[in-house]
Amino acid sequence: FRRVLFRSQIVFSILEKHPSIVEEIFLTKEIEPKLFRKFMDVGAKVIRPDNKKAQALAKGGNHQGFLLKIKPYEFATIEDIKKKDFIVVLDGLSDVGNIGAIIRTAYALGADAIVVSGLKNLNVAPVVRTSSGAMLDMPVAEVHNPNDLMNELKQLKFTLVGADMDGVEVTTLQRQKGQKIALFLGSEGDGLSGKVKKKLDLKVSIDMSNNFDSLNVSVAAGILIHSLIKIK
Repeated sequence: FRRVLFRSQIVFSILEKHPSIVEEIFLTKEIEPKLFRKFMDVGAKVIRPDNKKAQALAKGGNHQGFLLKIKPYEFATIEDIKKKDFIVVLDGLSDVGNIGAIIRTAYALGADAIVVSGLKNLNVAPVVRTSSGAMLDMPVAEVHNPNDLMNELKQLKFTLVGADMDGVEVTTLQRQKGQKIALFLGSEGDGLSGKVKKKLDLKVSIDMSNNFDSLNVSVAAGILIHSLIKIK
C-alpha cells in the first residue's frame, strides 16, 4: 500500500492538479453526481471497497471515504538538483511527518529543491500526504551518502550551511549576490551527523528569547529557510 493516498483534501488536490498520476480511485461512500463525474473524468478505474478493505489500504488511518493509488513517484536526479540555487538537504530524517512538513514549508517559502539523504527507502505516499501535495510540485531527490553530495556541491561553489545549536545566529548573516546555498538539517534526535558537520562551511542557529533547548526540526527549517532566502 506504499502508493495509496487518502483523505478528501489531498485526494481532491491531486485530482485537480495531478490527475495523470492517478492509477485507481477508491470510494467507500455515495457522493453527489457532479463530484462523481470529476472522479470519472480522470480516466482511472473507480473501485468501491468495503470498509475492511479501505481501512487496510489506509493502514487504519482516517480515509474519510476517499483513497487513491498513484503511479510510482519519479525522484529528481542529483544533476537536476545541482542546477538550483537554494536546496535543502535532510540528513537522516526518517519521520514522514517532519519530512512532509519541511517539503511543504520549503515549497511555500521558495526553496528550489529537497534532497533526502541517509534513508534506504523513503515511503512516498505519507510524505505526499503530510506535505499537502507539495512533494508533487517541487524537485525531491534521494542520496544514500550525503558526503559525496557535499563534495559535488562544493565544487559547484555552493555554500554548505548546517543547522546547529552552536552556530551563528541566522539573522545576522549577509548573503552575497548570486550565492548558492545548501541548507543541511539533521534528525530530531541526533542532529547533523559528525561527517556532515566537518564538511560544512557555516553553522547557523536560531536565537530564542526563552530558555528552551530546541525546536521541532520542521519549525526550525521554516525559520532558517525564510531567513536565508530573505537576505539574498
